[in-house]
Amino acid sequence: MRVVYIDEVFLLNAIVDYLLLLCAAKVAGEPMARLRLALAAGLGGLYAAAVFLPGWAFLARPLCKLTVPAVMALVAFGSSRRLLRVSLVFLGVSAAFGGGVLALQLFFGAPAVLDLKTTLLAAAGCYVFLSLVFRRSARHGGGELALAELALAGRRCRMMALVDTGNTLTDPITGGPVMVAEGEKLQGLFPSGECPTAAELLDPIAAMEKREGKGPWRLLPYRAVGVPWGMLLAVKVDRAVIGKEDYGPILVALSPTPLSDGGGYSALIGA
Repeated sequence: MRVVYIDEVFLLNAIVDYLLLLCAAKVAGEPMARLRLALAAGLGGLYAAAVFLPGWAFLARPLCKLTVPAVMALVAFGSSRRLLRVSLVFLGVSAAFGGGVLALQLFFGAPAVLDLKTTLLAAAGCYVFLSLVFRRSARHGGGELALAELALAGRRCRMMALVDTGNTLTDPITGGPVMVAEGEKLQGLFPSGECPTAAELLDPIAAMEKREGKGPWRLLPYRAVGVPWGMLLAVKVDRAVIGKEDYGPILVALSPTPLSDGGGYSALIGA
């Protein structure tokens, strides 16, 4: 007869779920709201522990097993506009973890019921492996992904950025680097209703005329492949931290269109 310790089951599953959610956020290019990830992981730990309680065995049925991960994804990534995509990534990462545990059992002679240490090592290994794989993919694509945090007038927003050596856009006045970010991702920097709409960003000159004298707004000229000359609406933020580097106050140009095909990042900046 096997003795199950509820506290150990909760702790084990909560830690593993947190690592899987963290990995899914990194793979999908989502800002890491760690409190939401922790709440979702705690929900997963409670579910795993409840299965062993008397009279709660029904929670092990397939419908419940499908419902709980969906609720966890909603808690962790409910504010994301790519909820379905990141939820599918979470399921894929979980499947990869399950495959890693099975590999331990088949190739290393691990016991049929894994202990706390072995399972945590498997989860950490899965997290490190997938993080390295997708980080290397980003480098092959011309840069490296990093979490960016912008601040303006006491407000903050986060997004995933691609630090790309091929991006040479600079501020024509100061010569400093310019970040290009998807306009919709900057809503957290402005009071309600003041963030430029997608339609306004398509006509930056008209948008600038509406905002002239109302804040740190500017028009930024640029050139790109297929665009010999163009303009972007830009705002000077108080501070930008990308990865471990503090860029200080920089100009952020608002893009009216997505910057990556798969949604892996929402901003670009030169290295």
